[in-house]
Amino acid sequence: MQETLRQIGELLLNSIPTILCLLVVWVAYLFLVHKPLHQALAKRHALTEGAVEQARREIADAEARTAEYEQKVREARAHIFKTQESYRKHVMDERAAALAEARKQADLMIKSARQTVMQEVEAAKAGLDKQADALADQVIQAVLRPGTAEVGSR
Repeated sequence: MQETLRQIGELLLNSIPTILCLLVVWVAYLFLVHKPLHQALAKRHALTEGAVEQARREIADAEARTAEYEQKVREARAHIFKTQESYRKHVMDERAAALAEARKQADLMIKSARQTVMQEVEAAKAGLDKQADALADQVIQAVLRPGTAEVGSR
């Protein structure tokens, strides 16, 4: 067993230069290969996946601006529609008012014309009554007078 321990001790003592070389290679690997490789991979990620992520963010931003623009367009259309409806209602109200005024004027004209016609009818009736009375008086006088034969021959 003594011999085995001594051999293990010699092996360990002989392996120190190998361990030191391995440590130097490992440190050199870290500085010469691993760090530049890690930087290159990070740069590659930034150029590829980072660009894709940035494009996605920009697309989302553009979609948000598009949605906002579409909302503003809808609001503008609604405002235009409301304005048109208000104008249309105003015009229809003015038209209805003008039509009502025209009807009122026509009714007044009809009433005035009816009154005028009624007055003319009354005047004509009064004139006809006077003429009828006058003619009746003439007929009575002609019948009652002697020599009525002469009146009929005239």
